[in-house]
Amino acid sequence: MPCTWRNWRRWIRPLVVFLYLVALVVSLPLCIWELQKLEVGIHTKAWFIAGIFLLMTVPISFWGILQHLVHYTQPELQKPIIRILWMVPIYSLDSWIALKYPTIAIYVDTCRECYEAYVIYSFMGFLSNYLTNRYPNLVLILEAKDQQKHLPPFCCCPSWAMGEVLLFRCKLGVLQYTVVRPFTTIIALICELVGVYDEGNFSFKNAWTYLVIFNNVSQLFAMYCLVLFYKVLREELNPIQPVGKFLCVKMVVFVSFWQAAIIALLVKVGVISEKRTWEWQTVEAVATGLQDFIICIEMFFAAIAHHYSFSYKPYVQEAEEGSCFDSFLAMWDVSDIRDDISEQVRNVGLSWVSVVKSFFLMKKNKMKIRVYYHLLKTRFLLLLLCHLHPWVTTKGLDTL
Repeated sequence: MPCTWRNWRRWIRPLVVFLYLVALVVSLPLCIWELQKLEVGIHTKAWFIAGIFLLMTVPISFWGILQHLVHYTQPELQKPIIRILWMVPIYSLDSWIALKYPTIAIYVDTCRECYEAYVIYSFMGFLSNYLTNRYPNLVLILEAKDQQKHLPPFCCCPSWAMGEVLLFRCKLGVLQYTVVRPFTTIIALICELVGVYDEGNFSFKNAWTYLVIFNNVSQLFAMYCLVLFYKVLREELNPIQPVGKFLCVKMVVFVSFWQAAIIALLVKVGVISEKRTWEWQTVEAVATGLQDFIICIEMFFAAIAHHYSFSYKPYVQEAEEGSCFDSFLAMWDVSDIRDDISEQVRNVGLSWVSVVKSFFLMKKNKMKIRVYYHLLKTRFLLLLLCHLHPWVTTKGLDTL
């Protein structure tokens, strides 16, 4: 049956359900066989329990993604939603793999954290696209609003001008995290290879502590820009009920980060110690494994929350058109991100050019003022000299 047939929406969902059941039939016996091995320890049991939550999480997330693809009627809104929905299965599968193979945890966990930045950016894109489509004169609407002061902890900073400046800086504040996170991930991998990363150990002698602080500052500023953006345009965003969506994104991002920090602190104070590492090699590996295990459980509840917060139902239309291939291809299209990055880079470049021009213009004006000052000073001295000595001529003085 060709994938472009009009009735593809009827058979695509049963097909996905069938493939999931096949995967379930294959994977469950393998997991049970692994569990029935001799001398099964805490590590393997934790991996098995996490796998059960993974098997419950994936179908919920995939069903939501599939429904958006089937009813793909508003690409500018559903494309970022689909990217956000992918966060839960990626987090869950990544944590499950890292739990099973602790030696590669650093590599798969960094990939997970990179996608976290992508999700924050996608959520900003979702809000921005909705406002742009619904309010073509959004800049004028912002300019007509009362000046929004900065929120704590930036309440002492100068306010951003309402209008295009605020939109640009909020977008840039979110976009910076999508650049910082992959960059620090590459640094983390390099530090791990040279043996100076030391994940989970709070010490200013390793790279992990500095990268955690740097990532946290960047992440907090990105989330702050999102909150400020919502506060300014709360009335305009009310029709899409952004609070639940924002909490879904914020909770997954912040909970995963702060629980990792708390677990690392427990290791530092000795609550999690070398006395019992079970099948893990080090206490840091225990901390990483505990973090991955908790994430696998949390993602099941996150999948349910995402299913209702990012529902496909508002996008269902009676006369739907489009092929199966086009819908699935659109899910992987990142041209909007490329265009957005190009726009932000261009705007930043223009801002810097303006700053440089202003600097040189100011410097040029200072030189003119200095020359004019010396001319006035010379004229004053000559006039004073003429007054004291009448024999001194004033011819040519008017040219100064």
